[in-house]
Amino acid sequence: MWDWVNRSRPISADVVWQQRIGGTPRSVTIAGDTVVVEQRTRVEARGLATGSKLWERKADWSAVAGADRDAVVVVGKLLVKGYEVLDPTTGATRRRNGDALAVWTYRNLLLDARCVDATDCTISAWDPRGTAPLWTAFVPGVRSGLLGDNPGLLDTRRLDALRIDEEVAGPEPVPGLLGFPIDGRVHVLDTATGRVLADVEPGREERLSVVGGRLLRITARSEDGTCYFAISARDPATGQETWQRAGVNLRTADSAGCAQREDPQGARSVLLGVAPDGREAVLDGYDGRLLLVAAPGERVLAVDDRYALVRSADKGSVSGRDLGGGRILWSRATGAKAGAALTPYAAVIADEKPSRLFALNPRTGAELAVLRTSANALAVGPNGMIIGEGREIGYVRFGGAAGVPPGSGGDPAPGPAGTGGVPAPEDSCGPKREQCPDPDPGKDG
Repeated sequence: MWDWVNRSRPISADVVWQQRIGGTPRSVTIAGDTVVVEQRTRVEARGLATGSKLWERKADWSAVAGADRDAVVVVGKLLVKGYEVLDPTTGATRRRNGDALAVWTYRNLLLDARCVDATDCTISAWDPRGTAPLWTAFVPGVRSGLLGDNPGLLDTRRLDALRIDEEVAGPEPVPGLLGFPIDGRVHVLDTATGRVLADVEPGREERLSVVGGRLLRITARSEDGTCYFAISARDPATGQETWQRAGVNLRTADSAGCAQREDPQGARSVLLGVAPDGREAVLDGYDGRLLLVAAPGERVLAVDDRYALVRSADKGSVSGRDLGGGRILWSRATGAKAGAALTPYAAVIADEKPSRLFALNPRTGAELAVLRTSANALAVGPNGMIIGEGREIGYVRFGGAAGVPPGSGGDPAPGPAGTGGVPAPEDSCGPKREQCPDPDPGKDG
């Protein structure tokens, strides 16, 4: 009987390998040639080629910083100061820290926070594989809730989808500005220099958020039995208002009233809201432009600063939209309950009845993988993705490589936007390139 219970069942006919792990994973991340699996009390790494276990460590939390072969694994214990930075291939400790309270992990940066006392704290930035901080910023304190890995900052709230893990895209590039909630105020930090640009207290009817290089003051006012919303965006360095828009509901208030308890929906430098006529709209956080206005009844399932995945009003299809012009790039038939997510390397769609997982080129809609499976999409990398069901995980290789049609051979790295391959994450600088340095500051335009 126990042999039957413990027997592995194939989660898909298309997996390169399938392995049973010790417990249900809390997160899975592809880090170069390894797969990092976080579980309740430990973290382990497996080889991407075969799924064989490379190492295992006890840890209450773990996260991946860096990208591809420059990635590292950060581990720590609950309610215990400090963390370790591990090599994802060997598990060897690259760096130790004994006094940090919290850690934030990004594709190109690692931040930690430490406090001498409740009102004397510092935030330091590190290259993921670096041994000395790039800069250190002093802040008056860190809220008690900022503990462990990636505690919440004041930014955007991603859309979720059934059968697609919320961390399927892996670590994101660090935004140009971050908003730290400290003692009821918001400290806006420049991640390039470590300068604290603003220290702002929200008004009674306001919620503050830092998106696209702007400090957003989102107001929800109760009047005439409804909520009236307004957004004012300011440059944190000068305090000047850069744009404003009234009537767009960013879903920061709950259904019980106008009290704003949630971050606005969106991703990277864009915001997702509901216009006064009930249509969903995607806004540029930098200048307030409407990047996309959906038709009546359409629903935005996923968005980043390049594309949006939109379900049709009849719930019979999902289409990819270009935020640069709002045009439909591709469309495919789906069920009414299909969920979707955007990652740097693929658009993922989970469909029901029958159960399917699709990985598509986000620009062209070309199929990278089509799976007949009820498993979940756990992580997406440049050349494939990890799927899982219960304690079973498996690796599915894309057709040739990301952005390369099946059968064409080769295994190239992702190309820049517009070259036909899946755009590399580093090419995404926000709609106004506000997160990328000017390659030649002496040139105009």
